[in-house]
Amino acid sequence: MRHRYECPMRWADLDQLGHVNNVVYVDYLQEARVDLLRAHGRGPRALAEGLVVVRHEVTYLKPLTFDFKPVSIECWVTDIRAATFTMAYEVFHDAPAGDGADGDRVVYLRATTVLTPFVFAEERPRRITAEERAALEPHLEPDRGPRRRTPALPEQATSTYPIHVRFSDVDVYGHVNNVKYFEYLQESRISLIAELVPLRQFSVVVAQTDVDYLQPLLFRAEPYECRSAITRVGTRSMTVESEILDERRVLARARVVVVFFDLASGRSTEPNAEVRDALVAASHPRD
Repeated sequence: MRHRYECPMRWADLDQLGHVNNVVYVDYLQEARVDLLRAHGRGPRALAEGLVVVRHEVTYLKPLTFDFKPVSIECWVTDIRAATFTMAYEVFHDAPAGDGADGDRVVYLRATTVLTPFVFAEERPRRITAEERAALEPHLEPDRGPRRRTPALPEQATSTYPIHVRFSDVDVYGHVNNVKYFEYLQESRISLIAELVPLRQFSVVVAQTDVDYLQPLLFRAEPYECRSAITRVGTRSMTVESEILDERRVLARARVVVVFFDLASGRSTEPNAEVRDALVAASHPRD
């Protein structure tokens, strides 16, 4: 059984292109996930309020623009293991008859999240209880597809960026919220591109973001470090891989695919030769 959540959009959710920002979608997913666990959980309150995210895989399909009508999110469970479970999501608007891009709906995003119950007082994950499993199973649509894992960053990074944790980034348990990592990655990616192409001659949109959460980030005065490397430059897209570190300890890894975008046509495009040459020269392709 899929759970449907109607998520209101805010004007502040939009980026400079007038699209809902890639970071904000992850906030929408979090709202839908918590709504499912609270509304249909039959008692596992700890699942709604005592979870940490292990991994996100987010595929951006179509730009979403502001509407006073809420955007719909369906979420369900695809896998339940001893100490983790996986949820899937689809963000969409119902389309008028004959206008749907995907049957009877316009789909903007599909995603999966791997989650684990967590004992915050002891800073450790725990196993899923029988009661929690029974609450999740009505939402189960099994899909045991392989989970991609983000590899370690190449030794030579393209850039480094300091991550300053704001007090508002931290949840009630003292951890930086999973959504904020997407914001940190966005800030470091913008900085990287600005270093390589100071006169911004192109725009990009995010097509895919995968994040592995390895250890929590905490609120502190000292910044963390985000190391990033361009590992692929294609005809119309490029891949940026990143690690968030505390000195040499890796706290998170990410892989982001961005598509070069033409504002006038609203379509993907090829960067000009000067931009492409600068990106290729700074890249560290994987073998």
